[in-house]
Amino acid sequence: MEPRALAGDERAIEGLPIRLVIALVVGVASLSVMMNTLGGIQTLGVTELDVKPSPEVIDEASTEITVEVVEPQGDRVANATVVATGGTATLDSVTTARTNANGTATLSLSPSLGPNQQEGTIQFDVKPPAGGQYADERGNTEVLVVK
Repeated sequence: MEPRALAGDERAIEGLPIRLVIALVVGVASLSVMMNTLGGIQTLGVTELDVKPSPEVIDEASTEITVEVVEPQGDRVANATVVATGGTATLDSVTTARTNANGTATLSLSPSLGPNQQEGTIQFDVKPPAGGQYADERGNTEVLVVK
């Protein structure tokens, strides 16, 4: 075949527009199927949990703190595990409690502050209940410890 024969052949371009239209339709259909699949994955629709401790400010004495585990709308979540750890205040050990049917847990804490430290914080993490669409990936409300 001569090199100039391809340049003069006009039949090669006849099927090109049809092939482009078919590729576009197949591509859009595939994208639609993938988006529907991703929309059905439950991990994309998780609800972030937060805590509402009461009281929010305590001193260094032993104290019982009531913690509510709540959804963004304010609804309480039952059977979640609350974990209290020292932030800038020190706790003797990590303290855990499970929320009851009302979404509240009670923790007994004995925080302490370092020398020349006037205030510190206690942090809370939440382990969501099994089988729910909950997550605790952002920072939660902390308790302020003052001297």
